[in-house]
Amino acid sequence: MDHIAAAEERLVSDRMRRKLEEVNTAAQKQLTGIQDHVNFTLQQGYFKCAYECFDRKRGQEGINNCVEHCSVPVMRANNMVEEEMARFQERMNRALMVCQDKYEAAKLQHAQRGAVSDLETCVDQAIKDSLHMLPHIVDRLKVSLSISGPKDINLS
Repeated sequence: MDHIAAAEERLVSDRMRRKLEEVNTAAQKQLTGIQDHVNFTLQQGYFKCAYECFDRKRGQEGINNCVEHCSVPVMRANNMVEEEMARFQERMNRALMVCQDKYEAAKLQHAQRGAVSDLETCVDQAIKDSLHMLPHIVDRLKVSLSISGPKDINLS
């Protein structure tokens, strides 16, 4: 591999890293309302529920069972968000792997010149497609978690 090709690959690699950081930032921004709902509304409900579990009429096992029952909504919500984001990440990774495979195939065919440009175009499209999917994922999570809007996020 010549020095120009190596420099182009480093440049593309840096651009890809920045684009992935953009996706991460966008995902965090779009998930803020959902995270607030889980961290504040559901957690608050958990602590209120768990507080009620501590009753002298209950034995230790009854208290433990009650507290565990109270934690179910928070755990379910966290699992749902984690699973949805893992699927999102997996889809994006597969799309980026396709780009990488096309690039590697072009290198084997000694079509290096257009390969870097094609790789960058492919990555750009994969990132755009992923960013386009984020609002749909967030909407699906909001429906699943019964979040209809900002009023459902209790920060008090």
